[in-house]
Amino acid sequence: MENILIKNGTVVDGTGASAFKADVRVNGGAIAEVGADLEARGERIVDATDCYVTPGFIESHTHYDGTMWWQPDLDPLPGYGATTMILGNCGFSTAPLHKYMPAQREMIGIFSFFEDIPEGPFMQNLPWDWHKWSEYRASVERNVTVPLNYAAYVGHIAIRLAAMGVEAWDREATPEEIAHMCELLDDALAAGALGMSDNLHDHDGQDRPVPTLKASDAEFAALFDVMEKYPNSCYQVIVDTFMRMTGPADLERLAKLLGGRKIRCQIAGAVPTLEFQKGILPAMQESLRKMREADVDVWPGFAHVSPTNVLSLVKSLIFAQSNDFVWHEVVMEDDHHKKAELLADPEWRARARASWDEKAWDHSPLKNPQELHLIDSENGAGPLNITLKEYADSLGLHRSDAMADWIIKNGTRSTVHMAPFPKDEALTIELMRDPKTVGNISDAGAHLQMLCGGGENALLLTQYVREEGSLTIEEAVHVMTGKLAGHFNLSDRGVIAPGKRADIAVFNLAEIERQEMEKANDVPDGRGGTTWRFTRKAMPTRLTLVNGVPTFENGAFTGAMPGEFLSPSYAPVEQMAVAAE
Repeated sequence: MENILIKNGTVVDGTGASAFKADVRVNGGAIAEVGADLEARGERIVDATDCYVTPGFIESHTHYDGTMWWQPDLDPLPGYGATTMILGNCGFSTAPLHKYMPAQREMIGIFSFFEDIPEGPFMQNLPWDWHKWSEYRASVERNVTVPLNYAAYVGHIAIRLAAMGVEAWDREATPEEIAHMCELLDDALAAGALGMSDNLHDHDGQDRPVPTLKASDAEFAALFDVMEKYPNSCYQVIVDTFMRMTGPADLERLAKLLGGRKIRCQIAGAVPTLEFQKGILPAMQESLRKMREADVDVWPGFAHVSPTNVLSLVKSLIFAQSNDFVWHEVVMEDDHHKKAELLADPEWRARARASWDEKAWDHSPLKNPQELHLIDSENGAGPLNITLKEYADSLGLHRSDAMADWIIKNGTRSTVHMAPFPKDEALTIELMRDPKTVGNISDAGAHLQMLCGGGENALLLTQYVREEGSLTIEEAVHVMTGKLAGHFNLSDRGVIAPGKRADIAVFNLAEIERQEMEKANDVPDGRGGTTWRFTRKAMPTRLTLVNGVPTFENGAFTGAMPGEFLSPSYAPVEQMAVAAE
């Protein structure tokens, strides 16, 4: 590992404090010194003239749990200054595992469906040589090398399936099963999991509520008892502000379950920012206010980028999550000839029209053809760069029939792109400035054929700082670094200061962009071939350091894999008591 002296830059230290001119000395993977006009001591010099020198950016909500096994370069994250990623969100994790394959396959299927990742690579690229989360961590550290640091939650869905098998879908747990869940959670937290993640949001492709929606209050209480043994662990949960709009009731339930407990809680969607969610916003803000008044350590999770979805027949949960299970039949059909046959079948078309008219949520893309863009054709037949509404009106067809016709004409691997949902920007900025929120949520590593979460962090620097001036550079960097490191109790990084780990991004604000999505045909399909995903060219940073090692420099990924499995800074209550004695 070489030592590096970053000279002539402007340091934004990640705390929110004002930027200042300084050099940064990196020695042995850590920041050794920060000061003006530091003298070189034989290090390699990096000239950061006209550049900001910031902590490396934390990807606060990713789903690389499976993807990192077959795409270890984590493209495009190094070129966007990312140095740490958080795995295991939304109740989805690859550990623990039930001892029998049917329950294991349920867990893999859940992860694959909700994160739009092919099942084949899960089965072929992961060794599945674990049952407990502690064993999973050991396997990852033996088998996986990546350019980013990573920390991981243990998912409540995985815990439930490991303890109950396939019956986790159908019923509440018995006291014995709850006790087993507590053992599995305790194992994970003792082995360094960030905490437990949860899901009060999703239904699967058969409209089944995910297993955690069957959990009783007694189950939650027992699991929270375990979490309180690990004072700096976090609870992450997603509530429904997108489909059945149960978010207000979810918050009321969580307020009762978490009241009086010393558990940090990150709630994805606690303050919904999209225009179609305005109807439930006041109730959710009031519940959040009451939770904070009751001293619940609650941190709303939010995305600064409005969701932009791609409707694909290869891999997409958008139809199912729009409450349309007729078009989802086409997604579930593996054979592309049969997909085309379904799209042309009069009986299927009649059911599809009825589903779009009578079942699909009013705010879903299926009810808003003026927001669906025909821009990505497999064979170029076209027409391109028009909306589905314009195409349907030109043919005098129902929007479902028109989309079916266009896909048949252009090929079943074509995709239809949805414009971003209108978003409340003032509320988004308010959330960024709230000292207890989790920003930079991106879903990177998931939805590979729907969106590309990796690289969305650039918008905080380009749109919000450079173009709009709605955030200062200090605020934007704090959102992605120091505030997140503090939330996740990763106390040795997130700030440019002596003694902190040398996770650093160096960039010229005038040079960077959130690049457009482009296709890369490099995802294993489980059949010996590959399929495509969306990615982006680099922002680029001038330099990205992870633990003092360059992962991106001179416009390219360096190939270095210095990432480490991180644990939060905590010890069980029992250990703390012994230490005090």
